[in-house]
Amino acid sequence: MELSYIILIVGMGIVTYIPRMLPATVLSQKKLPDILIRFLNYIPTAVLSALLFPSVLVTGHEINIGISNPLFITSLLTFPIAYKTKNMFLTVIIGMIIIIILNNLVYT
Repeated sequence: MELSYIILIVGMGIVTYIPRMLPATVLSQKKLPDILIRFLNYIPTAVLSALLFPSVLVTGHEINIGISNPLFITSLLTFPIAYKTKNMFLTVIIGMIIIIILNNLVYT
């Protein structure tokens, strides 16, 4: 392997590592305001929503929130289970079962 590739890989590692560790080391010694902590608690939900909504709601190049979209129907059916049980494993298993049933029996 050429030295330039090794330097590039090490440089990319440093550039990735510093922005992640710098806030953790600096902010771990300070007391953060409650409003900031409440704000930061919403970040995982927002990121997950941003990742999932396009794959669930968009088929082709159009938004499809109708009965012809099995991913949308599966999401509607699994959301109450996730909300009530707060068990991600159970929700994923039930969602997989629902999508298998829909794809094999309903949308064939």
